[in-house]
Amino acid sequence: MQPWQDIATAHAPDTTLLELRRRGDEYLIRAGGHDLMSSRDASSSRALAELGCAHLSQTKAGRVLVGGLGMGFTAQAALATTPRCTTIDVAELVPAVAEWNQKWLADLAGSPLENSRTNLIMADVRSVIAESRERYHAILLDVDNGPDSLTHTSNKGLYDSDGIQSARLALRPGGVLAVWSFSDDPGYSRRLRSAGFNVRVERVLGSKKGRGRHHFIWMAERGDVPERSDVRRRSGAPPRTKTRPKRRTSSR
Repeated sequence: MQPWQDIATAHAPDTTLLELRRRGDEYLIRAGGHDLMSSRDASSSRALAELGCAHLSQTKAGRVLVGGLGMGFTAQAALATTPRCTTIDVAELVPAVAEWNQKWLADLAGSPLENSRTNLIMADVRSVIAESRERYHAILLDVDNGPDSLTHTSNKGLYDSDGIQSARLALRPGGVLAVWSFSDDPGYSRRLRSAGFNVRVERVLGSKKGRGRHHFIWMAERGDVPERSDVRRRSGAPPRTKTRPKRRTSSR
């Protein structure tokens, strides 16, 4: 077996060391000494976009947010799955990851950053979501190892109750939040439902070879806005009560 070859290194804003390695035709990105993603496990990254964008087949002028870039597989699948009038915003926090995609990894996913429909945003995807209001038809999160397996503790804010509510506000009515994860997390499903999402979890193969480990994808559709009575109770206002009209009595 060929040994791994170190190609490049960089540091995330929280000082976590990122490493790009190659062995033959396989590429690997490590974070903090842990394997983060491999080019041989691209199937589930593509499935994230295929599932998360399936409802956009007839949508005109749609907009999708991908966070983060990774090796480009999710962004490329989003381009392939959606109509040509759809814009794909890709939020990536680490400049080196974008550079690696343009230099060493470009051919792996068909150079999605060179597509005219792709808009690369060098920023934390949490900030992009927080600054958006009903902007996106779909948000695809392929950040870290998912809600239960955090390599960067700062990513926890994407998956807690506040992060979920922020994503809900950034979605258009009927929009979908699709989230990739290395493992299942029932607690995350409960938080999504509590925020008003209709939730299902898809179990997909991690490798295109059709064998080996599985990954998990949450499909969370933005549901209806809570009823006014619910909003009033949460805000501390007393619930309105219906009063029956007084029965009119005869004066005779």
